[in-house]
Amino acid sequence: MTDELYGTRAIREAKLESFDNRTPDRDYTIQFTIPEFTCLCPISGFPDFATLHIRYVPGPRCVELKSLKLYINGYRDKNVYHEDVVNIVLGDLVTLLDPRYCEVVGDFNVRGNIKTIVRAKHRDTMWAGEVDPWWPAAGNGAPTDS
Repeated sequence: MTDELYGTRAIREAKLESFDNRTPDRDYTIQFTIPEFTCLCPISGFPDFATLHIRYVPGPRCVELKSLKLYINGYRDKNVYHEDVVNIVLGDLVTLLDPRYCEVVGDFNVRGNIKTIVRAKHRDTMWAGEVDPWWPAAGNGAPTDS
């Protein structure tokens, strides 16, 4: 018998999962706001906090939300730079989903008097469509398209 809590185990074993896009003939935008992201600074080991914003136009697959939640929570004990977080999450989503478009924005809390926002984008070279602009989510601000 182990003393490991079920949530700790679920996060440790987490793997991003997808399901088939049931409306692949239509462009539509899916947007997530993840306001409780945390990771560890690779230099000091102190926690870094951020709001992650993700939006994508699905191709053949969509991300399963519980797997996304567990995947994101897996960063809480990882030493990782802000720039890497955003690019790794984007790369993992692109690999999993093969989206027409995907964007990840990491809006990190002020640390050492510096505010950091990192944005990374992917666009399928064969897709000429338009992505919907960011929209605010339930009282939280969202990035702008400027």
